[in-house]
Amino acid sequence: MDANAKVTLVGAGLLGHALALVHAAGGHQVKMQDISEKQLEVGVGLIESALSTMVDAGAITAAEKAATLSRITPVPKLADAVGDADLVVEAVVENIPVKTQVFAEIDAAAPAGAIIASNTSNLDVFPLIPESRQERCLIAHWYTPPYIIDLVDLAPGPKTDARVMDEMEALYNGMGKKPVRFEKFINGYVANRLQAAMGLEITKLLDEGWASAKAIDDSIKYGLALRMALMGALMKADFTGLDMMQRGMANMTYTPPVPKGSSPTLNKLMDQGRGGVMSGAGYFDYGGMSPEELFRNRDIGLLKLKAEVDKIEVENPLGA
Repeated sequence: MDANAKVTLVGAGLLGHALALVHAAGGHQVKMQDISEKQLEVGVGLIESALSTMVDAGAITAAEKAATLSRITPVPKLADAVGDADLVVEAVVENIPVKTQVFAEIDAAAPAGAIIASNTSNLDVFPLIPESRQERCLIAHWYTPPYIIDLVDLAPGPKTDARVMDEMEALYNGMGKKPVRFEKFINGYVANRLQAAMGLEITKLLDEGWASAKAIDDSIKYGLALRMALMGALMKADFTGLDMMQRGMANMTYTPPVPKGSSPTLNKLMDQGRGGVMSGAGYFDYGGMSPEELFRNRDIGLLKLKAEVDKIEVENPLGA
């Protein structure tokens, strides 16, 4: 896929608008589509806010912000948005009937040679995609916020042409992202599976009263995360010594939690209207700060951390 490829984002929600930003920052002309014109307006505003944060953090220049914005066009009708697309990125809600309808509309209007990439997290979308599109479809799954977090999972369907996978891997490598290529779709990929396993332990600790939310997050931030940011998990194990890992497994005296489908701690928070940043509180209280302020502070922190980690990797690559 060349540098002049035309990209369409279907869905301008929490991740869709951010993926429009990612592809536009990569130099592509982007059409961002949503059935809600209000959501398109909100999406453009969120893109402008994110780019301003990146300018303030020194990650991009004001000129780069303006150039990125100039490449994004909001389009309300799906047929108009995909009619000349080289790449269509689907980022709508994880709902089978909705995705099925969206793929049918894409099939009816997109060029025959267009690549269709779904941002699905856990849903196997390939049975929902029309047969005529099977060779040129794949999953390209991103993590929030994708304009800072570089990981993207690439997974083929049963009939995906290997050349499509090669093309998409090269595209995202060329944009400075970190694609992880799978041989087939697996529910949760790697990062989501690891997060899910950690989530089970966190929920058990909270529900049984063994640790507070602050104690858990402090343990992650000041223990796990610092080492993993540099070494990952398996290289960290190499530095610790695999003999210690082996003894730790043999000496484990508790049974890891199993999914229960519910958490009393989480249910109580939801009943109280504490749904997270968007409602002003979740496991933590955010002191009346607006979601915009909180997202800005998060992004600035992530950009600073990423810049330092990137610098360290260049200066001390640990044999990478």
